[in-house]
Amino acid sequence: MQAVLPETARDFGRALIMPNLVPPVVTSQEASAYRDRILAALPEGVDFTPQMALYLTEETDPKDVRLAASQGLVQAVKLYPAGATTNSHGGVRNFNKVRDVLEVMSEIGLPLCIHGEVTTPEIDIFDREAVFIDTVLDPLRRATPGLRVVMEHITTSQAVDYANSSDENLAATITTHHLIINRNHILVGGIKPHYYCLPVAKRESHRLALRNAATSGNSRFFLGTDSAPHIDTLKEHACGCAGCFTASNTMPLLAHIFEEEAALDRLEGFTSHFGADFYRLPYNSGRITLTKRDQAHWPAKIETQEGPVTLFDPGYPVFWHVTP
Repeated sequence: MQAVLPETARDFGRALIMPNLVPPVVTSQEASAYRDRILAALPEGVDFTPQMALYLTEETDPKDVRLAASQGLVQAVKLYPAGATTNSHGGVRNFNKVRDVLEVMSEIGLPLCIHGEVTTPEIDIFDREAVFIDTVLDPLRRATPGLRVVMEHITTSQAVDYANSSDENLAATITTHHLIINRNHILVGGIKPHYYCLPVAKRESHRLALRNAATSGNSRFFLGTDSAPHIDTLKEHACGCAGCFTASNTMPLLAHIFEEEAALDRLEGFTSHFGADFYRLPYNSGRITLTKRDQAHWPAKIETQEGPVTLFDPGYPVFWHVTP
């Protein structure tokens, strides 16, 4: 945390903090303690607000969720289907067991952030998101009218289409890396462990659908970096961790992408306004400036006490910089 937190706080005034620690952040008390650890690790003088989320389990107490939301402690609850991603073994298997929690969240307007993949072994990993939408997400939303849902880190054209066809209670986040890589980047010419993430990158047609959605100016879609600081020994491994670390260079990479799509005027909405609107938060008062000049260079790795973390490499030159 001491090493990677400044990489986020440098360019971002706040972030939604994922709760899939070991052990996970399940209760309001645990969320409060985690927030305190983050604030204690911030460099002096840095203005950064951690927005906390609770990890939804089949034992989550609806009263505790209501209390945490009423105190302004949490801004969301995160649903991980059991076994879907990093540290998700304690996630939800039987959705009927979380019905009371979802009803409370619908009542108070607290968003449910969803890692949208089924985990049944007979479903191909590249189809898990599309199947989840049809068999889990849509029935769940129909059973809980008014529930505000964020489809986190979508990766498919089916997810884009579903978000576009739904009401104002549904939004979707898109990561930096899913706008840049497709599944060929992971597999062609040898396995690239630092491009492996979950949900896994899909075909090029899906990447193009994501780029179109992100740069469209449609407020249903906003940035969710899903930046994951796994150390190299856990990535470069026989059974490597999923995740890309993009906190350090997300803004220059997004400026590059939005410029390619002739949509630089829409970058602020995607990164700074649409997410705040959905979470009913005020806009940040601080500003950053992006400047295009000579080729940008970043450190290949962020050194931490546990070992180096490899920074996401887009594989092409970028000429945008965040100017102090």
